Amino acid sequence: MSTNDLVLLNQLLDQRLSEIGQGLTEDEYFEIFSAEQVLKDDDLSYEELAAGIIDGGGDGGIDSVYLFVNDMAFDEDTDIASLKRNVSLRLVMIQSKTSAGFSETAIEKMISSGRDLFDLNKDLKDLSKVYKQDLLDRISRFRNTFLSLASKFPSVSFEYAYATKGTEVHPNVGRKVPELEQVIKGFFNPVSFSFRFLTAADLLASARRSPSSTTSLRLTENPISTGQEGFVCLVTLRDYLAFVTDEDGHLRSHLFEGNVRDYQGKTEVNVEIRKTLETVASEDFWWLNNGVSIICSNASLSGKTLTIEDAEIVNGLQSSREIYNALHGKDLAKETRNLLVRLLKPQTQESRDRIIKATNSQTPIPAASLRATDKIHRDIEEYLYSKGYFYDRRKNYYKNVGKPVKKIFGIPFVAQSVMACALTEPANARARPSSLIKSEDAYKRIFNADYPLDIYLKCPITVQTVQDTLKNSGKDDYRKHVNNMLFYVAALWALRQTGVPRPSVLQIAGIDTSQLTPDSILPVASDVWDDYLRLGGTDQVAKGTELSKALLDKYRQRAIEEIKSP
Repeated sequence: MSTNDLVLLNQLLDQRLSEIGQGLTEDEYFEIFSAEQVLKDDDLSYEELAAGIIDGGGDGGIDSVYLFVNDMAFDEDTDIASLKRNVSLRLVMIQSKTSAGFSETAIEKMISSGRDLFDLNKDLKDLSKVYKQDLLDRISRFRNTFLSLASKFPSVSFEYAYATKGTEVHPNVGRKVPELEQVIKGFFNPVSFSFRFLTAADLLASARRSPSSTTSLRLTENPISTGQEGFVCLVTLRDYLAFVTDEDGHLRSHLFEGNVRDYQGKTEVNVEIRKTLETVASEDFWWLNNGVSIICSNASLSGKTLTIEDAEIVNGLQSSREIYNALHGKDLAKETRNLLVRLLKPQTQESRDRIIKATNSQTPIPAASLRATDKIHRDIEEYLYSKGYFYDRRKNYYKNVGKPVKKIFGIPFVAQSVMACALTEPANARARPSSLIKSEDAYKRIFNADYPLDIYLKCPITVQTVQDTLKNSGKDDYRKHVNNMLFYVAALWALRQTGVPRPSVLQIAGIDTSQLTPDSILPVASDVWDDYLRLGGTDQVAKGTELSKALLDKYRQRAIEEIKSP
């Protein structure tokens, strides 16, 4: 390792903290930074990275946890029942410390927590005095997902990473890893296990590397071209599989961001695709399959290789998944079948959106599935931009151009914030983070062109500020239960600013977010905590309707009395 690596890493961290980490401490930003490097090719947003971080002690040597199902980040309300066979579960656990070295104690904690957390005979409730609730919640999601899919025999992989500013890993630390591997393999069989130490040099090298935005696609023959705007070509299944997977064999999930449907599992169409892949027939594969459509920002042809910048597979996720499931890990030396590929370079964002809609019109798609292309999202993006904030309509666009972490709001977060604060439905915001924008009815209630655009700024600012206040209040109970309290405190705070029993969206848009101070937020948090604890203080309470009803009834009665009083 160069003696300058640590100096350069510290300089990089200081610079990024000042540019994009505003509002974060050095340790908080290092956790996000480390997770970003470990998960570089998963291309997670800042919101997704932050959501995996576990605050405070009792973490069992784990500072952040990320669960991926079929190489896609797991969401709390992911429909597990819709997943079919060939499901992959990947659990990534990261220890990140700004210390100058790696310690045996950290690995020993991972070993101890591994024995507790992944022994399915142990009830996680019995471990609440040992481990932080955030950690137990995340492990519970993994356990529940694994058990729900047990009959479908999912492939399971555990990935541990340990990142510090250390310059080297002492052999005494490294020798602890096989013991951790033995613990994990003692509970799951078969299972894939990996462990990575990230030194200052590793972190610096990773930070210098961008998620691959330029990819190469080898062609079977010269393509049909209409100029630089499009190519129609044949690609061998072997070369297409190499195009959609990374060096570790995982699907490049960011390639499929533009596809409006997720993998649909064992549908009739996918079964037929699989049959054509697994059956040797006289017809080539491209005769029997519609192929895939890819859009990009630029493409150039050299010989029989296309070099593609910013590729997005906007139609063909089902075919791509079936090709991956059928051929991944097999000897493809004799695989000569071909796939039809259309590569398009739209000249405008509007053209891109039309291509996505048109190429996905073969089967019925709910209009809400194309939500990011709707005019209202463009309007929100422009409005937030004018106020110094950034609406992540095109996932990770603003992250990639270096905008501050706390100034970027993703579509799901904005949807939850509006549902909680403007529509006064904190229970729905807590219980259904992703289905809010999958349900046509909920989507139309949240993203309404008749609403003042200010709600799409003030609601997320309110939720974000409440979250920071709860975490930094000094009250351990608030920190432990921040996810369950968050939307209730934000909703009740917004209500109190209006002073009316049932405020309109217009009245919510008029609240003064400069009043978001600990002195105004913490009394609201105290009221929420009392009722939350009285009703049981669990996830089920936060996701149910009883807590919301109790809080809203009290508020409305108080507001009516205040209006009546002289």
